[in-house]
Amino acid sequence: MRYLFGLIGICLYSSVFSQTTIGTESKPNLSNDKALTATKKHKILLVPFEPKMYMSQIDHKINAETKWDQQKIKASFRDGVDEQLYKKLKQHFDVISLLDDTVKYKKDLSKIYQHLTYKYEKVPNQEKYTAPKNEKEKPGIKNGQLVVETNSDARFMNAKITSPGLVPELYAKYKTDLFVFINQIDIEAGTTPAGDFGSQSLRTITLHYTVYTVDAKEINSGTCSVKFPVEVNTPSKIISSYVSKIAEEINKRIEKALLPVK
Repeated sequence: MRYLFGLIGICLYSSVFSQTTIGTESKPNLSNDKALTATKKHKILLVPFEPKMYMSQIDHKINAETKWDQQKIKASFRDGVDEQLYKKLKQHFDVISLLDDTVKYKKDLSKIYQHLTYKYEKVPNQEKYTAPKNEKEKPGIKNGQLVVETNSDARFMNAKITSPGLVPELYAKYKTDLFVFINQIDIEAGTTPAGDFGSQSLRTITLHYTVYTVDAKEINSGTCSVKFPVEVNTPSKIISSYVSKIAEEINKRIEKALLPVK
């Protein structure tokens, strides 16, 4: 069953959201009421990443602090990513998580994985962090807004559905018209950026994801990343303080992708 998260105060050293989306149409700014109207009719099936798609360079550090083995560490991140996405998406959508009841959904999850293939692809619209010119600004933030720049060479691990009957079958069973696949998770060891960060070493956690509609159309895909301090080696802290930010950003992207173009 899904765990309830309390409100947790978050202090980020730096956050980076790598924007990669399918489609180039500009979306209008709608009021909250209109945004809710555009999204509330949708129902999402949330598909967690396969265990083999867990890539981490810091498990030895986590083990040193928690004494957990690699399997338990991997499971904690898989459950935690799913939990945070469920929590954020649930604010505006009906959501079914296939990790909510592992016994009930085990067969369907296994079948989904059998009909997925992964491809490292170049994405047309990639934005990434660029340091603000004003040194007094916090890293990644300028005038209260995320600072981004275009990177046409960005790539991500995309999920491709190999069976044309998979999505119709899932829709018939769950009545979900949106399918959010978490394709891969990368946790990179700390690096030492120049400029504003000085000698402060930071790590990066990245989610690769793909969003399909009921007609198997890919409407939003890419990566979303956040940086976190090297001294944070507890999965629960990484998930609640940093993965939560990624989940919030992905939720915003899905909402934006669903808004009508004028």
